Amino acid sequence: MEDNVPQAKALDADWAAVRARLRERLPSLYELEPGGPLMMDLGEEGWLLEVTPDRRLLCQMGMDLEDIKSLMSDGTPEDLGTDEVAKQVKYYIQPAVAKFRQTLRGAGFEETTEMNDDYVAAIFHKDVDFTKPEELEQAIQWCRKQFGA
Repeated sequence: MEDNVPQAKALDADWAAVRARLRERLPSLYELEPGGPLMMDLGEEGWLLEVTPDRRLLCQMGMDLEDIKSLMSDGTPEDLGTDEVAKQVKYYIQPAVAKFRQTLRGAGFEETTEMNDDYVAAIFHKDVDFTKPEELEQAIQWCRKQFGA
């Protein structure tokens, strides 16, 4: 475990430096927790950009399951199963995801789906190099352009 300490400190230092630079140059980035991922809304369709401390750039679209449950039940206290609601969320976000899938994959993003008891999200992600902040900024600007943000 001690062998990883210098690597972890370098990662933290790289993240702190790139984070400070991005916050200065792209004021629309925000964080929900100190030192956590930097996020940016990507237009009106609900897409979110995220730069994570583990060196990843994400473009994601998702929905909160409670929001969908309330829409599906139309205010009634029906007990809808999580799996049923998750399927509806995937169906609902599919057109927005399909609209950008080819472009994002063509730019080197990999697609995954994340599901838990709170939300379902389609996530397009790729690794980034914090030692090349200009390239990261260009990638963020490219994403903003694709989504019209």
